[in-house]
Amino acid sequence: MVNIALGLVLLVGASVSLAAAARRFGVSEPLVLTVAGVIGSYLWFIPDIDVEPEWILLGLLPPLLYTAAIKTSLVDFKANRRAIALLSVGLVLFSTFVVAIVVWLILPIPFAVAVALGAVVAPPDAVAATAVARRIGMPRRIVTILEGESLFNDATALVALRTAIGAIGGSVSIFEAGGDFVIAAGGGAAIGIVIAIALSMLRRRITDPVLDTSLSFIAPFAAYLPAEKVHASGVIAVVTCGLILGHGAPVWQSAASRIAERTNWQTIQFILESTVFLIIGLQVRVIVDDAWHSGVDHGRIVAACIGVLLAVVLARPLWIFPATYLPRLLVPSIRAAETAPAWQAIVVTSWAGMRGVVTLAAVLLLPDTTPELDVLKLIALVVVGGTLLVQGTSLPWLVGLLKLRGPSRAEDALQQAGLLQLAADAGLAALDAHTTPDTSPQIIDSLRSRLAQRTNASWERLGPTESDKMTPSEEYRRLRLKMLQAEREAVLGVRDAGTLDHEVLQVVMGVLDLEESMIDRLDEAEDDLQQERLTAAVKGGCEHLDEAPAVCVPDRPGICQECVDEGLTWVHLRMCLSCGHIACCESSVGNHATGHFRSSRHPVMRSVEPGEAWRWCYIDNILG
Repeated sequence: MVNIALGLVLLVGASVSLAAAARRFGVSEPLVLTVAGVIGSYLWFIPDIDVEPEWILLGLLPPLLYTAAIKTSLVDFKANRRAIALLSVGLVLFSTFVVAIVVWLILPIPFAVAVALGAVVAPPDAVAATAVARRIGMPRRIVTILEGESLFNDATALVALRTAIGAIGGSVSIFEAGGDFVIAAGGGAAIGIVIAIALSMLRRRITDPVLDTSLSFIAPFAAYLPAEKVHASGVIAVVTCGLILGHGAPVWQSAASRIAERTNWQTIQFILESTVFLIIGLQVRVIVDDAWHSGVDHGRIVAACIGVLLAVVLARPLWIFPATYLPRLLVPSIRAAETAPAWQAIVVTSWAGMRGVVTLAAVLLLPDTTPELDVLKLIALVVVGGTLLVQGTSLPWLVGLLKLRGPSRAEDALQQAGLLQLAADAGLAALDAHTTPDTSPQIIDSLRSRLAQRTNASWERLGPTESDKMTPSEEYRRLRLKMLQAEREAVLGVRDAGTLDHEVLQVVMGVLDLEESMIDRLDEAEDDLQQERLTAAVKGGCEHLDEAPAVCVPDRPGICQECVDEGLTWVHLRMCLSCGHIACCESSVGNHATGHFRSSRHPVMRSVEPGEAWRWCYIDNILG
């Protein structure tokens, strides 16, 4: 028992260390971990790891799917549901039969066995796809579609595999297979909805973050196990439950519970993902040896491995291109409702088909009596390793070659500033509505000041300052961190003196840690924001933005005349698009741009900082 525990500790420790090194050097984590596992499988001092499929399907798959689902936008998922369905259902079934035909032509196995292998290698892996997609900065719509595909394609593949295994014994007809699929999908979704509703009712009554997070740890298994018990899809149950709970979290959970859940699930996801790919690599030597000595001609083995890898890679574009463009050509309603995506996006989506943990687990589900089982395991392993190596390493190059523009951190910061401003205005309105004659003016001023500080900090990140001085928010952050350091040292001095109870000290330390973490979150790596051109891509708008010009002739180019007259220093400059007046922003001491609006009622201003082209309507509080 001690040896097993020690082995698990070493496995997780090695996985985390390798993943951290991959992140440090900007290399694909799944690829590094898999290659390290392959090397480790040939080292004499590393024992063979016998992976049971239940370990992955019951222990790893539900939490990995759940943590991906709770972070997926239900709104974005609905907006891309047709594309996701075509990939997670249509492409999986298409790939399954393409692979089945190739294997059946090369190896002496029944067609039902070939279909089973096709189902094993058909679904791309959620971890591998999103890890690469986010690291290289793909456009968000592509990432959303890939995430949605990887959440549901496992269900299609596992149902197809279950049907194929039944067909090997001649006990399943095509009509029964279709019925099983419908029941599995519908039943899984229904169970996921029921579990999500039950958990949401509990969450509304739980305020303790520890209890809420504990409930969250139960959620994926509470959805998966009942669904599998009644022969529905546990995968769809977990994903459905996760999507609903993630979407409702801002309403059903407290802020402390959401922060705790997010941190804990990120940690679990990191450990499980890292460990899974290392385990894949550690299987290589045993699987290769068993297949090589299985009695099948070595030429057939090599041909089958290469043929299936090519079939998996080529089936994806053969399905995606027609599925994307033909409906728009043939169905007027689809053509009118949706704009066809750029061919570059389709090329990248077609190439993002890396396989991973589900393929490894699914091949282990094949019965021991399956013909040429050792060779089938090797083929599955080659598909996983080959797609990670070929597609995983070339995908960043392909995205760069096609010049696909990923998310802009600078434009994200601009949108965040606009949204925070909108939220601040709502907060100020609530403050005015709930203020009573007995409310202290000092409290009102403090609340307004705190809100203005947070909002101004978001705007200050967008452009360079007028001088080498720190912005007001940066100066506040620097001084507050120095104060917190001194406060913590004072508390630690009391702790070491032993004059107060430990529980009291823990509460005070928690308060200081919470405030410091909030300050640090405002200063996440934004050093290159000024290197990108900032424009406001806003859905909607207002009549003032529609009528205002994009630029105007400035009255005092490059300076805030009021600041000059008053001997003040500005942070950023804005220009009124009605009269061209140049004035300083709200973070500046003078706040002359807002003052100009209040006196003139000119509604729209724009930034005149280098590289910025966004506008702001003072009346409707919206970017444009």
